[in-house]
Amino acid sequence: MLARLSHTRLLRTAGLFTWAIVGLPLLYSWLGPRLGGPQADDVILPPLPWQGWLAYFAFGASYAWLTRGLGEHRRTAVDYLLLVVLTLAALAVSYYNGSGLGSVLLMVAASVLPWLLPLAPGAVWLLASQLAVAPVFMRWLDFPLFDALMQSLLYAGFSGFVFVTSLVALQQSEAREEQRRLNAELRATRALLAESARVNERTRIARELHDLLGHHLTALSLNLEVAGHLSEGRVKEHVQQAHTLARLLLTDVREAVSQLREGGAIDLAAALRPLAENVPQLDIHIDIGAPLCVDDPERAHVLLRCAQEAITNAVRHAGARNLWLEVHCQGDAVELRARDDGAGAERPVPGNGLRGMRERLQQYGGSLEVATAPGQGFALRMRLPLASPLHPGPAGGVPA
Repeated sequence: MLARLSHTRLLRTAGLFTWAIVGLPLLYSWLGPRLGGPQADDVILPPLPWQGWLAYFAFGASYAWLTRGLGEHRRTAVDYLLLVVLTLAALAVSYYNGSGLGSVLLMVAASVLPWLLPLAPGAVWLLASQLAVAPVFMRWLDFPLFDALMQSLLYAGFSGFVFVTSLVALQQSEAREEQRRLNAELRATRALLAESARVNERTRIARELHDLLGHHLTALSLNLEVAGHLSEGRVKEHVQQAHTLARLLLTDVREAVSQLREGGAIDLAAALRPLAENVPQLDIHIDIGAPLCVDDPERAHVLLRCAQEAITNAVRHAGARNLWLEVHCQGDAVELRARDDGAGAERPVPGNGLRGMRERLQQYGGSLEVATAPGQGFALRMRLPLASPLHPGPAGGVPA
């Protein structure tokens, strides 16, 4: 059963379970005196006032929201605000209850820090929040200053262990995403190589049929025609029949060769679709014109890399939730359009990705157009001719 749960869901479930367990002594300290149990002066924990209960449930709600999809949702300003609420709510539980239970809740909050903050700020946040409980130990539990600090540092050590555990879970999530991306790229490349191998094999067979069978059948037909002029009687009839069959066979071979060459195009859709599968934080809507076939494997590879770069930009830089990919044939060229619903930019600064896409397209006579505006997403329009002479690359070379 545990194998079906991801490490992020296990982390979330463990945190919620700890939050619920912390509520048991709080509930007992409030219900005990009301149910005929020990009086408020005799219990270890004083009853929690309504402000403390409000802080307790605010902590649970904030934690549930922040961990709803660790690694699957792009963080917003609301998430950082809830992190502040999460920390203050844990501190409020300690202050209103006069105990170290808030430090236990801060240990739960430590599991969220690596997902929201870099390593150094997250460690500072963890240590500062635990030290903020020291006044509670001094006032309510009569700890000296040194003992209160030691108690806070003890809880900080436990929180550090939770922090590192969550950091490992984050690294595993990132490694899994990188593995998914590489696997998608590998499957797309494999599909492209399979299509290229199929095209090359059909071309080779067509060439062999044309060069061998076509040549010999043509020679046979010419010899039978000469034999028909030199023969007489019934022999001539049989020679003419053989000549007719040879010409029919030659016609069939030519038709077979033509069909093999006409079917020797790469199905670009089979290579593009694996790139759009199971991309986290992004819904990809792909529209590919059918049939979409490219004769040149190198041009198909260029379109594949451009589509992959568009997906990567939408995930890493645009902050988009949706990406629309459209690939259609426009006359003697293939047009690839990519549009997302991200933040956009007023003046986009071309990075290595955009420059690489433009260079790849220009090598084959293609072009790249960029359209964006603040709040209107990012749009790319790539056009690649199906047949044109190669253009030199940025370094004066041509693709291998």
